Amino acid sequence: MQLLDEMIDNGFPLTTEPNILREMIAPPNIVSKVLSVVTGSTSNMSHTLPGAASSCVPWRKSDLKHASNEVYVDLVEEMDAIINRDGNLVKCEIYGEVQVNCHLSGLPDLTLTFANPSVLNDVRFHPCVRLRPWESNQILSFVPPDGQFKLMSYRVKKLKNTPIYVKPQLTSDSGTCRISVLVGIRNDPGKPIDSITVQFQLPPCVSSSDLSSNCGAVNILANKTCLWTIGRIPKDKAPSMSGTLVLETGVERLRMFPTFQVGFRVMGVALSGLKIDKLDLSNLPSRPYKGFRALTRAGEFQEHLWQKENPGIVRRLTLLLPCIVLLLMRMSVSLQLDLF
Repeated sequence: MQLLDEMIDNGFPLTTEPNILREMIAPPNIVSKVLSVVTGSTSNMSHTLPGAASSCVPWRKSDLKHASNEVYVDLVEEMDAIINRDGNLVKCEIYGEVQVNCHLSGLPDLTLTFANPSVLNDVRFHPCVRLRPWESNQILSFVPPDGQFKLMSYRVKKLKNTPIYVKPQLTSDSGTCRISVLVGIRNDPGKPIDSITVQFQLPPCVSSSDLSSNCGAVNILANKTCLWTIGRIPKDKAPSMSGTLVLETGVERLRMFPTFQVGFRVMGVALSGLKIDKLDLSNLPSRPYKGFRALTRAGEFQEHLWQKENPGIVRRLTLLLPCIVLLLMRMSVSLQLDLF
């Protein structure tokens, strides 16, 4: 309740910076609980105004000191893709974040430069980023908060390739459904692809299943979800899963095809192609340590098995359409005559 009182004044947002709120309201601990029992006071409010409240950089304390100065920058990306039953890429884009873990003394000033910032779309920044250097030269200039924070987020759209492919095939007849799924590398990113999983929901009309794979493990979860855990693709064989789904009594063919959800992780590379050029630091008492990492994982990566239209039915409907229009016109004329 104390936190809400400081964040909102008369129904309007007042103080929303976490750095200031942490100084104003101390988090509960064992010592504060003991003192509240002894003194009878339950307030954790500070009696002095935080120095950051009147600073031009309210997200950072001015007197920070660290034994070792270090800053780490991570590119974390998620790939969203939709692939149709023919293996064609319908949609492929990446949502990414630049995450920073900063432990620097004093009031440092950082400048982050990308090698190819033109690939970025829909960028959003932390309040510490100065907008003018980005708008003029696409450079991130900022005084960072202390600790971990998200410096910016972005999207990269209309990508042409995915790192792996999934080829599911389903044939259904006589109350059973034969399923086969093949997984392989489509576009080698130059780094190992691990934590590969394939997941799909069994249709409601499936009463039992018998599935196996030549790589990894296949499990049927409690909610009738099939989870195939592959891990890393071996060099000597392509992972495949096959088996049979038994349909309920009275159901001859499977009419609802599942959507396959794919998961993977690639360490050490950003599949969007975004690269960090350099990170410059100033206003520091000693030379800091700088570290860079990249990670891409699957977001909404889906393989769809949409049912194709029956060309015979479409042809018949096309031939019947003029007759239906003529019949509706005659009914309209007949209705008008009856009214008169």
